[in-house]
Amino acid sequence: MKRRILNIACIGAGYVGGPTMAVIADRCPHVSVTVIDLNEARIAAWNSDTLPVYEPGLDEVIRRTRGRNLRFIPQREGAAAVAAADAVFISVNTPTKTQGAGAGKASDLGYVEACARYIAEHALGHTIVIEKSTMPVRAADTIKRILATSPRVGTFDVLSNPEFLAEGTAIRDLEKPDRVLIGGETPAAVDALAEVYAHWVPDQAILRTGLWSAELSKLAANAFLAQRVSSINAISALCEVTGAQVEEVAKVLGTDTRIGPKFLKASVGFGGSCFKKDLLSLVYLCEFYGLTEPAAYWQSVQDLNEWQKRRFAQMAATHAKKQGGVVAVLGLAFKKNTNDFRESPAIDICNYLLAAGVRLRLQDERVDPHMFGAVLVDDHKAGFDFFCEAAEAVRGADAILVLTEWDQYATLDWRKLSTVAAPGVMIFDGRTVVDPVAASAAGLPVFTVGIGAAK
Repeated sequence: MKRRILNIACIGAGYVGGPTMAVIADRCPHVSVTVIDLNEARIAAWNSDTLPVYEPGLDEVIRRTRGRNLRFIPQREGAAAVAAADAVFISVNTPTKTQGAGAGKASDLGYVEACARYIAEHALGHTIVIEKSTMPVRAADTIKRILATSPRVGTFDVLSNPEFLAEGTAIRDLEKPDRVLIGGETPAAVDALAEVYAHWVPDQAILRTGLWSAELSKLAANAFLAQRVSSINAISALCEVTGAQVEEVAKVLGTDTRIGPKFLKASVGFGGSCFKKDLLSLVYLCEFYGLTEPAAYWQSVQDLNEWQKRRFAQMAATHAKKQGGVVAVLGLAFKKNTNDFRESPAIDICNYLLAAGVRLRLQDERVDPHMFGAVLVDDHKAGFDFFCEAAEAVRGADAILVLTEWDQYATLDWRKLSTVAAPGVMIFDGRTVVDPVAASAAGLPVFTVGIGAAK
């Protein structure tokens, strides 16, 4: 029987759920979309002029859709929306477990299970339940078992529709996706969701797979991308000691059509909510099924990322402690054009520097300083200050670290900044964004990842 999706509910109003539902509502004005979240402050922000998620273009999409066919409501008011929904997306965190079996690697499905129980309690008729969160393979079995306990007379299909968004370009990625992946066991349910996306996504970009293949494809995609970052960072260290330049090497690699140019930019390492979590989940799955060598391979990708952050922080700390021990950190978000700092390299680097006994002066144009301060080591809470402007952050600094590739850092007036920084200050560019000619003209030495110190 052909199914149609005209009413959508989404549980989870975070970096994925909010933007995804906004674009669906924008491109499908005939579909009613309701976003539900336990965090009432977050819902209030989605209903205000100050959205909780910063993404270029998101404000405009929200203005077109909110109050028309898109609404944001707290979970205590969400029962009716779930009951009326033809499809319910689950878009909540699946963090790494901190205790129990698989702690430190396996994904914690506690929030997902809570969503499934909420859906089972309130859904009516036939409901398509859609995994939008990143799930370990066969997580859908857990959802199915919970849905089977529904006290109501209803039936369910479970689909996997993982997101492939890059924060900072999420709206563009949603409006013009490389692919939309839908995995399921019931063709009618798969077709119903595909029909929603077909309002703006070309048919050839809508991929249909089995349920388990869709779940694994998301983990595999992030693992492959993380592997490329760690691979070029491993080469960057070799470039620094041999005199090669990593950007030149990356350009040569990128012209090989078998390799391609993307994700070959040397840096202090990858961050964000997905790469580390999904890598560790993949490691755990390999270990669970007795695949020791694949587990070790994927673990090495993560280990290299940690090493890259650690060696960068050690170099900066060594220089700063020879001077007055003050370090300015420019950029706290894990990448530009987002206020998300989850697993940002800046966290580990700042904590390493604090443990080494230096004083930090922090600046980022989007990251909430109170929220970032909360993730720094408790023993060093008095060891850092936040500043709104880069010029204030670098005042008196013995080392200046650039950890996010915000556009403004590419055009900083280094001659002016050199007058307020400490004598002997050195720039450590972890994102290859600093203009080395301008910095050199201002008398400031620069260490750039993949190049080394300016001669």
